[in-house]
Amino acid sequence: MTLLAIDWSSVGLKAAQLLLSLSILVLLHEFGHYITAKWFKCRVEKFYLFFDPWFSIFKKKIGDTEYGIGWLPLGGYVKIAGMVDESMDKEQLKLPPQPWEFRSKPAWQRLIIMIGGVTVNILLAFIIYAGILMVWGEKKVPSSSLKYGFAFNDPIFKELGFKNGDKLLAVDNKPVDEFTETIKKLLIVDSTVTIIREGQQMTLQMPVDLIGKLVEKRKQAPGPMISPRVPVIVADVQDTSDAYAAGLRKGDVIMQIDSVNTQFYDEFEAVMAKHKKGDEINLSINRNNEPINIKTRLVEGGKIGFYPPRTPQEFDSLGIYKYTVKKYGFFEAIPAGVRRAGSELKFYIDQFKKILSPSTGAYKGVGGFKAMGSVFSGTGWDWEHFWTITAFFSIVLAFMNLLPIPALDGGHVLFTLIEMITGRKPSEKFLEYAQIAGMVLLLALMLYANGNDWFGWGRGR
Repeated sequence: MTLLAIDWSSVGLKAAQLLLSLSILVLLHEFGHYITAKWFKCRVEKFYLFFDPWFSIFKKKIGDTEYGIGWLPLGGYVKIAGMVDESMDKEQLKLPPQPWEFRSKPAWQRLIIMIGGVTVNILLAFIIYAGILMVWGEKKVPSSSLKYGFAFNDPIFKELGFKNGDKLLAVDNKPVDEFTETIKKLLIVDSTVTIIREGQQMTLQMPVDLIGKLVEKRKQAPGPMISPRVPVIVADVQDTSDAYAAGLRKGDVIMQIDSVNTQFYDEFEAVMAKHKKGDEINLSINRNNEPINIKTRLVEGGKIGFYPPRTPQEFDSLGIYKYTVKKYGFFEAIPAGVRRAGSELKFYIDQFKKILSPSTGAYKGVGGFKAMGSVFSGTGWDWEHFWTITAFFSIVLAFMNLLPIPALDGGHVLFTLIEMITGRKPSEKFLEYAQIAGMVLLLALMLYANGNDWFGWGRGR
């Protein structure tokens, strides 16, 4: 029954976006290694998108390099002659070093080759963010402009003392002045949140494992954790609907259902959840500051049959909150793109610190391909959202590749830096064993992340 409920068109659209995004990032990351290796006259034997154990989908040799597409979409690679890498080509290493081999190059050149991929990913994030700011602009909803405060959709927030309508002033004593930044800061909060409730300033204490609790709830009931609190406004109603025939009109504000207050959507949805198709309900409406009462019957899905405001622009025009869009010129966009990339990197590092601390429970949110695909749009191909996610993934890829784990660029960088400091090069046998250990560790992490996606291994029982 579960399989029948899956929207496969949405799944396919998300999978296509994920595949395109990762293909772009992997190709450019490997190109960073490829171009620097060529620069220092290393022979590049293979340049592959995806891995090709046993066979490849496509391959063509041009000069010394075989270019191809593998069948296993878990990344990609360049095989540089004379380098201990994931290919584990030991036969080549038994021969005397050749001038065109990686191992024959000075340490500083090998270091540049190893950070080439990360460098390209960082530059790519700068470029994408700059492009987004030029084409679509920087979009903000100032937290102070939320006329009716926040709606806390996750029950955990209610347990912690939040109430719908609260306005958030600061997280860990640092002011929050933009809605999406508020969400991010709540995910990495350390101790306190400062709010205003009915004109009074209050401080709420947050538990250490808040992020773990939120992750666990999100897996059970996906959806926005918090949102702007908005009135139940009728933005449109079809003139063929029962609700229209009963007297519901565009611009009406639904204040009550069967004498129960439903001025705000969180109240409205709680009441509507108790009804079903065919139920007759009484609506108390505010129309141009005049009270009106109408009676209507619910349609398919237990709905009244109207459309609420759906875009930030509509809410801005209604005075519910402010929505600003600032577009940047070419020369403004470059430093702004760098700043945004830096801000996203800091946010990711803060999350990573939480994951490394078991007491926070953040490890429960570690996900694989399913989690990555879920952040893309499933209702249509949204290029702005696609490039925003791709830029963030590029930052994540750069950061993760710099971790000092053998088999990652960071592991090679670490060994090269040690060599440059001590003047002693690690033996090829040591590098082989380190590569194997790193690959085993990465495989285990990948299995855990993807298992957590599907089976909730990190959640406990």
